[in-house]
Amino acid sequence: MDVNNIYLTNGASEGVKLAFKMLIRDQKDGIMVPIPQYPLYSALLTLEGGTMVKYYLDEENQWGTNTEDILMRIKNAKDLGINLRALVVINPGNPTGNVLSKENIEEIIKICYDNELGIIADEVY
Repeated sequence: MDVNNIYLTNGASEGVKLAFKMLIRDQKDGIMVPIPQYPLYSALLTLEGGTMVKYYLDEENQWGTNTEDILMRIKNAKDLGINLRALVVINPGNPTGNVLSKENIEEIIKICYDNELGIIADEVY
């Protein structure tokens, strides 16, 4: 790890706000956010003028991710002309308290790599 690649902020909310300011240029820029989600993300997307692209956590799978669902939502967003910039991962989940499995994390990394998406990892707790 290169210490020059570390940027400290005044708390997680300020960090997310700064990241969104850097990523969102207009309403055509989208950020994928897990549902259920901590309301900070939808509020900051509204404030910055971006588009929230929801992906749903699977309650029956202990609030894990569903790869097929995420890929479908990426395709749908692109078909609507949304320029996806990043995917948010909240781990442990807020408000669910879930901890994503190693497999879920690996799938998310692969999806983001294949689709040239940044990962915003909210792992505060």
